[in-house]
Amino acid sequence: MWRCTGPRWSGGGPEPEGRFGQRLGWYCAERGEERTSLLPAGKTLAFAAQGERRCLGVRRAGRWIVCPYDAVLDGASAKDQCARCAQLDRSRSVAADTMADDPRPYGVYLAYFGPGLLKVGITAAERGAARLVEQGAVAYAWLGRGPLMAARRAEAVLGSALAVPDRFTKSAKRAARGALPPVADRVAELALLHGRAREPELWPETLEPVEFACTDHTELFGLDRIPGDVAELGGMTAGAEVVGEVLAGVGSDVYLRLAGEQGVGAVDEAGGVGGGGGVVAVMDARVLSGWVLGAAGGRVTTVPVRVRAAATGVGEREGGGQEGLF
Repeated sequence: MWRCTGPRWSGGGPEPEGRFGQRLGWYCAERGEERTSLLPAGKTLAFAAQGERRCLGVRRAGRWIVCPYDAVLDGASAKDQCARCAQLDRSRSVAADTMADDPRPYGVYLAYFGPGLLKVGITAAERGAARLVEQGAVAYAWLGRGPLMAARRAEAVLGSALAVPDRFTKSAKRAARGALPPVADRVAELALLHGRAREPELWPETLEPVEFACTDHTELFGLDRIPGDVAELGGMTAGAEVVGEVLAGVGSDVYLRLAGEQGVGAVDEAGGVGGGGGVVAVMDARVLSGWVLGAAGGRVTTVPVRVRAAATGVGEREGGGQEGLF
């Protein structure tokens, strides 16, 4: 039995070796095997949630340790672990500051999510751009490199001095993607903040500086294919189906043009469902993790579809099938 392990951006998998793109991961506990499947633009998805959504357990040393409690999870949540497995996971977490002895070098970066939505963060240097892609950063630039604690201090000092937060809500990021300025404007905003961070009175001496160079993810994510008005798919429940064509993928979000026989379906604050043809909706693919996904029995999406709420600013922190479906 293959369970979805959620979205990822790593290479490998059966499709072109090493290709970098948005994927879904899968794990079969009975076989102890993993695989991935690409989610390229133009791909048709037609799947239904089966049985109960289960905790994925903990990933250690490149393999899954199955949840010993066989815990059932809320289908609407992006969390793919039960409370006890999540606690164990955070016991060796850089993000939770419980892994201060990590000997790897770290990079400090500036990430751009939209006008005025810039943050300072850190990631292990060996991961390269993976962390930025997973967060859905529209563009980014490296600030410096150094050991973990030096990078962590630089993140705190520069974040405070530059008056930028360390997180944004998912709704704020999604809203910004529908009205992005030209690439040149994004580069200019990043360059300005990068220059301020490099001022002698702000720059931490323990951090090795990196010259400004901007990487933009317009092509990788397919940002030009995301319209200004996008609905949102709700959480999965047993038997719920999603049917549509992939338009773009940003971080853990998958943008779909929903299939339907009756033209544009009802999309309202109450979560109206019906038809859906032509409606573009975004799905946080993390809600798929823990489910067994089988082939859809119908031709329309039965997951609730809602109008996207207005962006609410800073505050929310972001977290990490059957053959033939994907």
